[in-house]
Amino acid sequence: MRYIPNTDADCRQMLTTMGVRSVEDLFADIPRQVRVKGDLRLPPALSETDLMRHLTGLAARDADVDSYASFLGAGAYNHFAPTITNHLILRGEFLTAYTPYQPEISQGTLQAIYEYQTLVCQLTGMEVANASMYDGGSALAEAVLMAQRATGREEVVVARTVHPDYRQVIRTYLGPLGIRIREVPYGAAGGSDLKLLRAAVTEQTACVAVQSPNFFGVVEEVAEAADAAHAKGGLAVVAVAEPVSLGLLAPPGELGADIVVGEGQAFGNPISFGGPYLGFFATRERYIRSMPGRLVGQTEDRDGRVGYVLTLSTREQHIRREKATSNICTNEGLCALAATIALCTLGKQGVREMALQNLRKAAYAKRKLAKAKGFALRFGGPTFNEFVVQSKRRPVRQLLGALARKRVLAGVALDRFYPELRDCFLVCVTEQNRREEIDGLVKALGGGR
Repeated sequence: MRYIPNTDADCRQMLTTMGVRSVEDLFADIPRQVRVKGDLRLPPALSETDLMRHLTGLAARDADVDSYASFLGAGAYNHFAPTITNHLILRGEFLTAYTPYQPEISQGTLQAIYEYQTLVCQLTGMEVANASMYDGGSALAEAVLMAQRATGREEVVVARTVHPDYRQVIRTYLGPLGIRIREVPYGAAGGSDLKLLRAAVTEQTACVAVQSPNFFGVVEEVAEAADAAHAKGGLAVVAVAEPVSLGLLAPPGELGADIVVGEGQAFGNPISFGGPYLGFFATRERYIRSMPGRLVGQTEDRDGRVGYVLTLSTREQHIRREKATSNICTNEGLCALAATIALCTLGKQGVREMALQNLRKAAYAKRKLAKAKGFALRFGGPTFNEFVVQSKRRPVRQLLGALARKRVLAGVALDRFYPELRDCFLVCVTEQNRREEIDGLVKALGGGR
C-alpha cells in the first residue's frame, strides 16, 4: 500500500466531511482509561547506521539454524532452498504475488499457480489441486469440512498422531458446527492403532484423517486407514506435514486417499518463527466442486495461444454466498511461488536425493542415540526424518535447556502435546545436518564414545 502524506488542510477537510471535529473524535468508542495519553515513549531517532547496528544486536539474541545445531522439526523443517528461489520471488513482478480482481490480466501469476497445482498433483498422486491455502492445519480442517459436505455425515475420525496443532484447528473449525470428532490412540509402534481405528469408523463417519509421516515421525499404514474409511462409505483424508518424504514414499493418492493436504514450507520457504506457511490441497476430480479455494486452468485463445484463467472459485466473493464451500480466499501466493521454483529447480531426481539424505542421516542419528547411555527410542515403527527419543535419567526440559546453552537445539519436548510422553522429545534430522553435528548431539547427550 502506498504512503500518502496529508496536509493539515487535507485532514481538516476529511474530518469535516465525516462530521467530526478532531481525530480524537474518531476514537470516541474506546474508553478514555485505556487510551494512551501523550506521546509514545520512544527512544530518540537513530541514524541509519546506528539503527542497523541496534537491529542486528536484537536479532543476535535469537537462536537460528545458522548459529545453532538444530534438530527441531514437528511441522517446520530446515531444508535446502536453491539460491535462485529467493532471487526470483524478489523480482518486482512477483514480490506481491496477489491475483487482481481481473485475474486474467496477471498471466504470469496465473501460470505460476498453474505450475504449482501441477507439481502438487504429481507429489500427492491426486488429480486436482487448488492454488494453495494458509497452512497445513487450515488445509486439513478444510479437508475435513469438505468430507462432511460430500457425505452429509456429522462425525469424523482423526488419528491422535496427527499434528496436535492441526487437530486444534480442526476442533476450532468443527466445534461451532456440531460435528463430532472421534480421536484414535496410537499403538506401541507409534502409528495409529488400526484395530481401534476400524472400530471407530461407523456409517456416520464422514472421513478418517491420518498424517503420514505422523507427528512422531512414524510412517502410517495409509492404505489400511483408507480401506477402513471406504468400508463404511467415508472418505480418506491424508495430511503430509513433511512433503520431502514424498520423494521416497508412495503418494497418498496411490494408497487410496480421497483428499491429500499438507504443509509446503519444506520447499523453498525458510523456517521463520512460525510462518509464513503454505497449505497445499489436492483431491479427486469428482470432488472438485466441493474443494475450497480456487483453481487456475490452462486454455487457448481464438488464435490458439496458450492462456491461463481462473477456472474455478468456490469462495463466497465470486459465487452466491449459500453456494460457497468456504470463505477462505487469500492463498499464500508468494510462498507457493517459492515452492514452485524450488521444486522445478530440484527436479524429481533432486527431490528424491534430498529425501534420501534425510532418511539416511536420520537413520544414522537413530542408531547412535539408541546406543546412548540413558536414552532409548520410544517407538519401533518405520520413520523418515523424525523420531521420538526417551530420556530415562534426566528431565527432558532440563536436558534440552542445558543443550540449548551449548548452542544445540536437540529436539521438541512432547509433554506439551502428550502428557504421557513427558520423558520424551522429538528429534528431526534433515539434509542440512552434517555428520559432525549429529555426532556432537550424541556426545552432548553423554553418548559419545
